[in-house]
Amino acid sequence: MDFKLNEEQQMLQETAARLVRGEYDFEKRERFRQSDAGFSEAFWQQLSELGLTTVPFDEAHGGFGGGAVELQLIMTELGRGLCLEPYLQSIVFGGGLINQAGNDEQKNDLLPQIAAGTLKVAPALLEPQSRYNLHDVVTKAESDGDGYRLSGRKAVVIGGHCADKLIVSARTSGEQRSHDGISLFVIDGNASGLQRITYETIDGLKGCDLILDSVSVPASALLGPVGQAHAAIDYQAGRAIAAICAEAVGAMEESVNLTLEYLKARKQFGVPIGKFQVLQHRMVDMASELEQARSMAVLAASVADAEPGNRRDSILAAAKNVIGRAGQYISEQSVQLHGGIGMTWEYSGAHYAKRLVMINHQLGDDDHHLEAFVALMKTS
Repeated sequence: MDFKLNEEQQMLQETAARLVRGEYDFEKRERFRQSDAGFSEAFWQQLSELGLTTVPFDEAHGGFGGGAVELQLIMTELGRGLCLEPYLQSIVFGGGLINQAGNDEQKNDLLPQIAAGTLKVAPALLEPQSRYNLHDVVTKAESDGDGYRLSGRKAVVIGGHCADKLIVSARTSGEQRSHDGISLFVIDGNASGLQRITYETIDGLKGCDLILDSVSVPASALLGPVGQAHAAIDYQAGRAIAAICAEAVGAMEESVNLTLEYLKARKQFGVPIGKFQVLQHRMVDMASELEQARSMAVLAASVADAEPGNRRDSILAAAKNVIGRAGQYISEQSVQLHGGIGMTWEYSGAHYAKRLVMINHQLGDDDHHLEAFVALMKTS
C-alpha cells in the first residue's frame, strides 16, 4: 500500500499547518477558551475561507471531495495547535450523518452551509446512562400529528452549546439498548422546549447537556428511515474515531517535543537533565509509543471510508485502543519528566496532557475498544 501523499494532499497539509502555526499560539488559545463561545469565530472563518471545512463533502454540495486521509491531515494539525473549534463535531461527525442518512432535500439544504462554515451542527447521541454505547437510547420520539414530539436528556454534547442545528438520536420503538428503533432528528438550536446546560470540560472544550421537554419537530426533521439510524451512527462514529486518532497524534508530537526541549534546557548538577541515561530511556519509550500511534492513525484513515464490516471495525477499534493508551502514557511521562511545571495552568504541556486524557475517553476508551476488538475477532 502506498502511503505517500500526493501533491494536492501535501498542499492541504501545508495550508492547515501554516494556519495553525500562524494563528493559534498558546496565549491566543487561552483567550479563545475564556470567550463566551469557547473558541475563535475568526479562526473558524479562516478555516472555511481556506476551504478546510469543505474537505469531506462532495463537489455537488460545495465540497472538496476529500476523504479520511485528507481529514487526517487537517485533524493532526488541529491537534498540534490544541484547537478548540468544533471541526470534529460539525464537519466530520455531524456532516457525515447528514451526508449518509439525509434525503436529497436535506443534503442540498444543509451540507453547503456546513461546508461553508455558516452552519454548525453537533451530534447529540450520548445519554447519562449510555457511557460509550450509542445504541443505549432512552430519549423518546412520539408521533404528534404530522411530526414528532421528543422528550429526554442528551449528555456531553461537545460543540452543542454553539450549534445552529443538533442531530439528536431518539427511540421511536424497541427496548432501551436495542439497535433497532433508533431515529435521528435535526433540531433547531432555538427550538421551543429545548434547554442547553453549558459547561467547560477539563481539556478546555465547551459542551452542554440537552433537556428535551416535549420538543415538537416536523416530519421533515427526520434524518433517514424511521427506526433505522443505528447503522449510520455506527459508521460515522468510525469516521470520527479515525479523525480523533489523527488529532491525538498531533497533540502527542507536540507533547514529546515540549518534553525533549525541557530535558535539554533544565539543568541539575551543572548539566542538562537530558544527559541522564534513565531520562533518555524514558524519552525513547515516549518516541516508540508515538511512532506506533502514528502508524495506527494512518491505518485507521485508510479504512474509515471503506464498506462496513468486521475488518473496518476491528482496525478502528485497534487504532483507538493503541492511540488511547499511547496518549495516556505520553501525557503521564511528560508531566513526570517536567516535574511541577508540567501541571501548571500557564504551561501548554499540561493542556496537551489533559486533551490526550480526554481523547482517550471520547468515542470509547482503550478498555472499551479492546473488548470490542476481542468480540470482533471471535465473530470473524
